[in-house]
Amino acid sequence: MSILLGRPPGDRPPSAAPGHTGSRATRILGVATLVGLVGLCLCAFIFSPPDSRPGPEPGSRIGQFDAVRLMYVHFPAAIWTYSALGLCALASGVYLWRRGVWWDRLAHASAEIGVLLCAVTLLTGMIWGRPIWNTWWEWGDVRVVTTLVLFLTYAGYLALRSVPAAPEARARRSAILGVGGAVLIPIVNRSVEWWENRTLHQQSTLEELRIEDLTLFTLVLGIAVMGVFFLWILIHRFRLAWLEAEVESAGLEAALAERRAEAGEVAATGAGAGGTGEGGSAP
Repeated sequence: MSILLGRPPGDRPPSAAPGHTGSRATRILGVATLVGLVGLCLCAFIFSPPDSRPGPEPGSRIGQFDAVRLMYVHFPAAIWTYSALGLCALASGVYLWRRGVWWDRLAHASAEIGVLLCAVTLLTGMIWGRPIWNTWWEWGDVRVVTTLVLFLTYAGYLALRSVPAAPEARARRSAILGVGGAVLIPIVNRSVEWWENRTLHQQSTLEELRIEDLTLFTLVLGIAVMGVFFLWILIHRFRLAWLEAEVESAGLEAALAERRAEAGEVAATGAGAGGTGEGGSAP
């Protein structure tokens, strides 16, 4: 992973820092993401059928119909939300152990992406819920509420990182929240099974293999494409954090050099004034 993400800021002089976050790896991943998105759109909107089954009455049909197409984004976004925030928690834990800035930057980058994907999960879930549940939001649904809590927790993590503080103190506080917030991930994931009477969500259709053929293929393709996108944007965000750290470090060094120069001028002025005074009092 370090080969893809790069070395920490302290391992490269500012003059050697690149002016961008792209590389051959990111270009390959970007092209793969674009091709995958095209294939996913074709499968989701053209080739895969709507969810429709014979109803209890003769000639009737039941199912999610075209709303099922949102599943190809909603479900992969949820899966990679867990992965991104889990990576944030892992990197935060390693930072608390090793105090390596590389892990702090990785935790920050993965948290930002996890919050973005969690927002996509909530938004697509709301759009899906309107035709299926006849409501945009259901406060009594434990999966919906716990996902919102997860989103707000890591949004708070990002807000904590923006609070002015010494870099080490800021990283330490954020890492503690990053590790603690991970407790919510299994709660959100298993909430449907643990509180099955307090949710409108169905249990995992993928685990029970209640989908098949092209629908299953499209769902797995969506998970794969979202994974490639996650890796692509993670590398870019990590490298951006790397450049930000070098800019911050260079600015701090410039400020310290300026203060030292000012202190040297004051000391030189004081020494000159002292020499003149001594000369004037001599007989």
